[in-house]
Amino acid sequence: MIYLKSLLSNLYILAFLSGLITFFIANRIYPPLIWTLRHKELMDEPDHRSTHGEITPTMGGVGIHISFTFTLIIFASIIGLQSEDLIRILALMGATMILLFLGVKDDLVAVTPKKKIMGQVVAAAIVVLLADIRLFSFEGLMGIGVLPYSVSVLFSIFVLVAMINAFNLIDGVDGLAGGIALVVSATFGIFFLLNNNPLFVLVSFVLIGAIIGFLRYNLSEKNKIFMGDTGSMVVGFLLSFQALAFLELNALETSPFSVSNGPIMVLAVLSYPIMDTLRVFVLRIRDGRSPFSADRNHIHHRLLRLGMKHKQVALLLVFVNVFLIEFAFLTNDFLIDTQFLMVLGTVPFVFTLPFTNVRKLLPKMFAV
Repeated sequence: MIYLKSLLSNLYILAFLSGLITFFIANRIYPPLIWTLRHKELMDEPDHRSTHGEITPTMGGVGIHISFTFTLIIFASIIGLQSEDLIRILALMGATMILLFLGVKDDLVAVTPKKKIMGQVVAAAIVVLLADIRLFSFEGLMGIGVLPYSVSVLFSIFVLVAMINAFNLIDGVDGLAGGIALVVSATFGIFFLLNNNPLFVLVSFVLIGAIIGFLRYNLSEKNKIFMGDTGSMVVGFLLSFQALAFLELNALETSPFSVSNGPIMVLAVLSYPIMDTLRVFVLRIRDGRSPFSADRNHIHHRLLRLGMKHKQVALLLVFVNVFLIEFAFLTNDFLIDTQFLMVLGTVPFVFTLPFTNVRKLLPKMFAV
């Protein structure tokens, strides 16, 4: 055990082994989970909003949550975290458990939006208040610096809840939500590695392993499973948790590595779910409907109507998200307000994707 603890003190080894073991655990969980869901007829039946035509097991988030939680606890026990980090892990586990049960109930019997939001607020408040993971400063964006405690708490809860729902909304085609989650978690995970933070490294790379394990079956033709609300809410929450952790570490003067304009980097990393959600909300309000009403107006729906396949849509949108992250990184030396406007200037690129014949623009990408 002493040798193992010493080995895992190298965060790169910790990241690799924790992600790899999580993948193997997830890979063992899904076959019996899929069998059980089929046997109990806990399936997602296609309707007018569906992008698939076959009855498919849902609740893939159960496998993500089990593999993530089990591995995180095991590795946290081995490496021996400080008391502050242990409190953060307990808060994180409690919050994700609430979201898991909320998602299971919603996948079984529809939960009203009001009750769903209430549960999400409780989960977010646990992490913000108990783990003290929150947005401390806007770093000068629009002249806003350090936030008062009450404003910081309320805004951080809002960010967590908003991202839970934004990520839930993009879970519409095979591989999309999982692919975006991989990009986001890998980006934050590299930052946490450079800052020698074992807790956040674990969260990032354990989630990566769980997502890769899920994607193997989500992209399968014979043993397909959907993420469901059980997964999209938990994964969206863990990604926004990492975003707040990134902003916290980035603002510390003692951090070995930091980037300028942290809030803009977060906007870029989470750009696709944020942009797609804002887009459909604006369209729904314009049409006189509730922004929370369901439709087939998401970017992935528009791309499917162009004749693209699920994997092609997922590949393109993940590529767009990576492009926006790289763009933000390359423009990171500009003043924060200037970079904010530059990043916002890329929004039309994403918005026009559904109305552009991308097959002609990127023929090689869609030869797969």
